[in-house]
Amino acid sequence: MASASSLEMTPQEVVTLQQAGEKLFFVDVREANEWALTRIEGAELVPMNTIPANMQALESKSDEGNLIVYCHHGTRSLQVVAWLREQGVAGCYSMAGGIDRWSQEVDHSVARY
Repeated sequence: MASASSLEMTPQEVVTLQQAGEKLFFVDVREANEWALTRIEGAELVPMNTIPANMQALESKSDEGNLIVYCHHGTRSLQVVAWLREQGVAGCYSMAGGIDRWSQEVDHSVARY
């Protein structure tokens, strides 16, 4: 399992937490046009450039459960998580490989692009 110091978690680690009953919030930091193509059920779209403006809401959510931040391949989400951690939001992780890896390893109904 990802340690507190780790910024990333694999899709399989995310599923393991879900199955254990952990409260998780999926935060999609892709753009609206990417969101329109495919998404993870239950995720909230918060494009990367709007993260600072949504800081208060994200902090509130992280008090209730871990934020699982993802993008297409995991690069943008890793940058967002590093920034959030710098702002003091400890309960957030970038999903390694993004929605593309989620589609391949967890939910094949999520379209790849």
